[in-house]
Amino acid sequence: MQKVKEGRRVAIVAGLRTPFQKQATGFRDATARDLAASVIKELIARIGVAPKMVERIIFGQVLPSIEAPNIAREAGLLAGLPKEIDAYSVSRACATGYQAAVSGAESIWSGQIDTVIVGGTDSSTDVPITVSRKLARALLQASKAKNLGARLAAFSPLKPADFVPVPPAIAEISTGLSMGQSAEKMAKENGITRLAQDEFAHRSHQRAALAEAEGRFAQEVMTVYPQPSFDAVSKDNLIRRNSDLASYAQLRPAFDRVHGSVTAGNASPLTDGASALFLMSEEKARAEGLNILGYIQSFAFSAIDPGGQLLMGPSYATPLALERAGLTLSNMDLVDMHEAFAAQVLSNTQAFASKKFAQEKLGRSQAIGEIDWESFNVTGGSLALGHPFAATGTRQITQTIRELIRRDGQFALCTACAAGGLGAAMVIERAADAGLAALGEAS
Repeated sequence: MQKVKEGRRVAIVAGLRTPFQKQATGFRDATARDLAASVIKELIARIGVAPKMVERIIFGQVLPSIEAPNIAREAGLLAGLPKEIDAYSVSRACATGYQAAVSGAESIWSGQIDTVIVGGTDSSTDVPITVSRKLARALLQASKAKNLGARLAAFSPLKPADFVPVPPAIAEISTGLSMGQSAEKMAKENGITRLAQDEFAHRSHQRAALAEAEGRFAQEVMTVYPQPSFDAVSKDNLIRRNSDLASYAQLRPAFDRVHGSVTAGNASPLTDGASALFLMSEEKARAEGLNILGYIQSFAFSAIDPGGQLLMGPSYATPLALERAGLTLSNMDLVDMHEAFAAQVLSNTQAFASKKFAQEKLGRSQAIGEIDWESFNVTGGSLALGHPFAATGTRQITQTIRELIRRDGQFALCTACAAGGLGAAMVIERAADAGLAALGEAS
């Protein structure tokens, strides 16, 4: 086992993403591999380094591509990177982007490599459609049959229902509940009202629309020309740029039609997109004369009983990440929490401020801390921008480190919930010499 080199720091040199597109719209003809390759190729071009400098690619995907199970390797090859570059794929549900970043950081901390591209990609349009187990067994049996009669006989026990395609599962296999049903459960148990959820969703869209209008996404969102049309896709198409709070109240509950409060308006939508980070050891980045935006200071992952409050991961991972950084929530200049559902965000921020939650659930004497809403999800989140599952984590890190520089802050917390009762949190630090010039923005 290699030792972590003393004082070795992981630098965030750059981050980039595709526009995020509503399912079956701008990227309807693009695969997750296409999107990943596009962002990897453009990221390298913008930094201006030779592709051979990249030593490893670590990418993740939640909805797996049957034709490209090692999405990292296939995306790198499609992007035209040298075939000698090592690549492997990761998956941690909606925290997959965090896992890719952490895996890359650990490779640098341990001294294995100096340069890595990490990220995530998902297409809710190009989903893997499989067959029933009975049909799969029949197909396998038929493939081994000696003659036509035996091949046909393999299918004779099947019923018409056995031929129906099987889409990806949307429910937790351990509980039978979907993410939306779990969010509904949390809203009820935590007293999160429908109005509070709608107000938070409205806030997310307002902040994302303002950030876009002010050009804050201009340097972190690339233009994609998907085949076969090659029509330019340059902006997110899920932001409600004229969000009206009153319109949210008109939407019907999606998971509990009678007593529910979670709707399509206060839940993140199915989305296509990809995002990536360029990470380097600090000494390598300095030696190459590259700008450094910031550093990965600490991280933590957590897991809780999926049968409880499924999406409370941020409240369990955050205190660990803060403790490992030797910091508290009050030290954070920005906090960015993945917005799977408004009910999930409001449940977690409620728990952050609760001493009772800290004592009973975390075994800690003090609450994590009160959220300063002026520094929370300041440029909008997944409710407005969308949530291409594996791409969200590295999107958050890019968006947050760039905003941290604009605000002349020092530390920020990025955190997310994930299916399976998982959670992720990361503390990032702005590089002391990082200014607007490093962002490609006017001073």
